[in-house]
Amino acid sequence: MKRIAINERPNWQSRAESFGFKFHTIDGERYWDESAYYQFTLSQIEKDLEDPTAELHQMCMDLVSRVVDSEELLSRLSIPPAYFDAIRESWKEGHPHLYGRMDFSYNGKGPAKLLELNYDTPTSLYEGSAQQWDWLDQCIQMGMLPSHADQFNSIEDQLTQVFCELQIDRPFYFASITGSEEDKGTTDYLRMIAEKAGIQTHHIYLEDIGYNGQRFVDQQENWIPHLFKLHAWEFIMHEEFGPLVASSDTQFFEPMWKAVLSNKGALPLLWEFNKGHPNLLPTFFDGEPGRPVPKGWVRKPFFSREGANIELRTADEQLVKVDGPYTDAPYILQECAPLPKFGDSYTLIGSWVIGDNAAGIGIREDDSLVTKDSSRFLPHLILD
Repeated sequence: MKRIAINERPNWQSRAESFGFKFHTIDGERYWDESAYYQFTLSQIEKDLEDPTAELHQMCMDLVSRVVDSEELLSRLSIPPAYFDAIRESWKEGHPHLYGRMDFSYNGKGPAKLLELNYDTPTSLYEGSAQQWDWLDQCIQMGMLPSHADQFNSIEDQLTQVFCELQIDRPFYFASITGSEEDKGTTDYLRMIAEKAGIQTHHIYLEDIGYNGQRFVDQQENWIPHLFKLHAWEFIMHEEFGPLVASSDTQFFEPMWKAVLSNKGALPLLWEFNKGHPNLLPTFFDGEPGRPVPKGWVRKPFFSREGANIELRTADEQLVKVDGPYTDAPYILQECAPLPKFGDSYTLIGSWVIGDNAAGIGIREDDSLVTKDSSRFLPHLILD
């Protein structure tokens, strides 16, 4: 695993925007960064990332099957009791899912260590799929990279297959929050893939979804039969329309059983049921969140996102603390597996699961040990 500097493509910004990737720069700061790339061997990809991702995903599915049948475990995850039955039914009835992402600390040597699961509303999808593939393809055409360079990236192909297998013949709505260009870009990309699979799609802002007393509807009072909502279940469960979800006839993506995996309380349960697995870190529920973080550990709230409210103390006493709004839920303690440092940047690998298959990776860089929403996205390639 190497970080290698490379020239940027001429006019890559306008090319990205022409494909709909308009959030390549956020608040004047570079988000997509092609001034360097990460190079892996095929063995590193297959043995250290792809195979563990597939194995950990099956462990996650096993965890859901255990949790939905246990009110004690559902309670430990801080899921409101009013949703226990709906979550259980969504799993038992086999409600289909689209995707998820695991975040790893990995330096090219030894086992990758799972830091987090992003299984309900993961973003960085477009840049992990279409954008970095376009970068590789054009760089090869321009002679900037060798012709036999490859990439671990079958995300779009596998998403197309998943949408085809759904066999949906009614309109499929894709919802994002008003004002978020990144979320709109993610839903537009998923819409494009769904349409390629022959599905009629519409975009709707979450704030525009209504309820007519019986069904969820759009602004024209049309029924919403299928809904991809880029909005976390833990938020929905505390909102006005949350209690109506279980009795509605809308099919939700991601399904409600993803609430089991979309909070960090799943990580101590994964460790409890698979203790000693080489890709897992010792992780426990934190019964004393007011005490200082022990040396060599990380404290994370169940529902934090983009690195918010994480407190980390390395074995050599380096302390990193990120502020944020997620202070109203329990916490976990996870053994610290510091991100590797390449040059001046700390590197995180996001490994995608599409349906039930490992499908590709995306790489984020930050000048801190905690990856945040401002962290840069860099492409990768495979070259032996």
